[in-house]
Amino acid sequence: MFDKKMSILTHLDELRRSIVISAIAVFIGASVCFFYAYPILDIIKKPAGDIELMYMGVLDPFMAKFKIALFAGIFVAIPVIIYQVLSFLAPALKGREKKTVYPLVLLFVILFACGVVFGYKYIMPVGTEWLLGQAEGQISPILTVDKYIAYAALFLLAFGISFEMPLFILVLVMLGVVSPATLRKNWRVAYIIILLFAAIATPDWSPVTMAIFAAPMIVLYEFSILLAWWYKKLKKKKKEDLTEGGVELDATSDG
Repeated sequence: MFDKKMSILTHLDELRRSIVISAIAVFIGASVCFFYAYPILDIIKKPAGDIELMYMGVLDPFMAKFKIALFAGIFVAIPVIIYQVLSFLAPALKGREKKTVYPLVLLFVILFACGVVFGYKYIMPVGTEWLLGQAEGQISPILTVDKYIAYAALFLLAFGISFEMPLFILVLVMLGVVSPATLRKNWRVAYIIILLFAAIATPDWSPVTMAIFAAPMIVLYEFSILLAWWYKKLKKKKKEDLTEGGVELDATSDG
C-alpha cells in the first residue's frame, strides 16, 4: 500500500513538473512576443485586408498586447508542451515504443505549422472577406482589436489541429481501433466526409475554396494510410526479429 501511494505521488510530482515547465515555456515565449505585439498584429491583420481595428476602453491597448503575446507564446511553446506530455507518458511505454513515439513529436510540430500556414494564406483571407461581406453595405463594422485577435487565434489554432489527422489516425491504428486495410477500403466514405466538411467549413461555398480546403485534407488522409502501413510493417518486423531471436536462443540452449 505504501509503495502504491509513493507511486501515485511520484506520478503527481512528474505531472506537476511537466505543467510547470510548459507554463514557463509559454511565459518566456509570451514575454518575448509582448515586445513584438504590434508587428505580430500587422501579420495577423493581413488576411483581413485593409481594416482598421478599434478599442473601446483605456485598458484595451495593453490587454490587446497581452492577448497577442499570450496566444503567440502558446504557439511558440507548443513543441515544449508536446515534449512534456510525452515525457510524462514515457514511463508507461516500452523502450521500442519510445523510439517510435518521439519522432512523432517532430511530425506533430510540422503538421501543426503547415495547418497554421495553410489556414493563414488560403482560407482566412477568403473566410474573413465573406464574413465581413455579410453586412452587404447596410451596416458599418466597428472591429475591436480584442475580438479580432481572438477570432484570428482560434481560426489558426483550429487549422493547426485539423492537420494532425494523420497522427490521430495513427494512434487509432496503434490502439487497434482501425487497420490500414479498413482505411484503404473505405476511402470513398472518407473522401465524401472530407468534402462535406469542406462544404461546411468554407464560408463562401465556392467550389474553388472547397477544393483548396479539401485537397490537403485528402492528401493528409492518404498520408495517414501510409503511416499506418509503415507502423504495421515495423511492428511485424520487430515481432519476427523477436521470434527469430527466441528460436536462436532455444537452439543455443539445446547445444
